[in-house]
Amino acid sequence: MAAILLAEDDDSMRRFLGKALERAGHEVTECAQGDDALSELDDQSFDLLLTDIVMPVMDGIELARRASGRFPELKIMFITGFAAVALNPANNAPQDAKVLSKPFHLKDLVDEVDRFLAVEPI
Repeated sequence: MAAILLAEDDDSMRRFLGKALERAGHEVTECAQGDDALSELDDQSFDLLLTDIVMPVMDGIELARRASGRFPELKIMFITGFAAVALNPANNAPQDAKVLSKPFHLKDLVDEVDRFLAVEPI
């Protein structure tokens, strides 16, 4: 299916999300920090960056800004308990990024990822 880069600093959450996406047929690379995820983007290509917003070292908004600047075709989805932060225009988050608010059911995550990946860029 799709190559997904998952950036989430919570170890348990990252494992749960990664396993759910792999069971759905996706190839998932997991990172605990935004700067590690940015390095992964240099090493291989991904269809989707799935990132938490609040992370140490480099937050998800900064990761998304840098990733979309270097890889404009990369789709970006935020998973967060702070949706207002992602949606705040002052943060300069990529305009076409999707936001999925925590808490959510793993099936909802997989469904949203699948729907988002199926949408063709304009």
